[in-house]
Amino acid sequence: MRFSKLKLGLGVAALALLASCGTPGIPEPPSLELARPVRDLRAVRKGNEVHLAWSVPEETTDHQTFRHVGPTRICRNIGSLLHGCGTLVAELPTPTAGSKQQRVLARRRAPKSQKATPPQAAYTDQLSPSLQMQSPTSNLVYAVSVVNSYGRSAGLSNQVQVPSAPTLPAPENLRARLTAEGVVLSWDPVSPSREIPGVRYAYRVYRRDVQTNKDSVAGEVQLAGDPNSTLLDTGFEWEKAYDYRVTVATLVEQASGPEQVEGDDSAPVQVMARDVFPPKPPTGLQAVFSGPGQKPFIDLVWAGNGEADLAGYNVYRHEAGGEPVKINTELVKTPAFRDSDVVPGRQYFYSISAVDARGNESLRSEEANETVP
Repeated sequence: MRFSKLKLGLGVAALALLASCGTPGIPEPPSLELARPVRDLRAVRKGNEVHLAWSVPEETTDHQTFRHVGPTRICRNIGSLLHGCGTLVAELPTPTAGSKQQRVLARRRAPKSQKATPPQAAYTDQLSPSLQMQSPTSNLVYAVSVVNSYGRSAGLSNQVQVPSAPTLPAPENLRARLTAEGVVLSWDPVSPSREIPGVRYAYRVYRRDVQTNKDSVAGEVQLAGDPNSTLLDTGFEWEKAYDYRVTVATLVEQASGPEQVEGDDSAPVQVMARDVFPPKPPTGLQAVFSGPGQKPFIDLVWAGNGEADLAGYNVYRHEAGGEPVKINTELVKTPAFRDSDVVPGRQYFYSISAVDARGNESLRSEEANETVP
């Protein structure tokens, strides 16, 4: 009986001891220390350069802080998607965002409505002429792979593509001349070294508003169709300054539509679009006396000018041997005018000028005359 009580006491003590130590959980596997793959790789090609940018991963695949940082591999392929790294273009040190404490402080300081921006990385790939000619109607495919200090990676990033076609050098000697019709742009022509089936080229002219720094395409000219290399730009606004530049766009015909990549830009040329150009002189002026039995007056009519910025007309009159004098006090808005300040027995000679919104006045029209009986 005493032995049974002793066993019971030892069992209770053992249970109490286990209860005080807690219940052991499922053991967690050790972290593999693999950086999460990049998911926002971007690529932009300009001329012979491909500019890559991405966010640096700060966590591992098992949501731990990525501490064992290794290099970032820049991978490239031509014509097809990457299944491994393909051509290893470069191996870069992976930038970090500082210590864990610094990252926590940065997140605390960021507004609640705004996520802390991860560190950014970038790389520029220089394309050789031979690479561009290797498969000119294909695409270059890029990905990056972030490796840990043990040389292991969780895989490639998202893949991005740019045309692999060759670009042409920037046109030289860009010139701009302001005329009443618009800005006449010209430059020295550029020629490809050889023709490539499915590839064509076009000059693309950009206009940048100096005040707002906003770019617009002023126009395009097919390379093969303009041996003189000129463009008339009429899409600007008067009394504003613009910087013009020209580049050659390479257009690659694809089943889904043409893909394009621009070459380098020419040196810019600035134009101050100051309107000092008067409208054209009015035409078709006629002068008609009012007729007997009425208060004497002479009606003038003429063909209206078609300029978009036309503000109105001035009417000039003189008698034989005299100098023309403007007889309207305000601009005439319509192509008609009645002269009531006439005297019987005199002959009057009339001419009309057009005035634009900036006060530029045209030459006077051909004269019309009428005699008051």
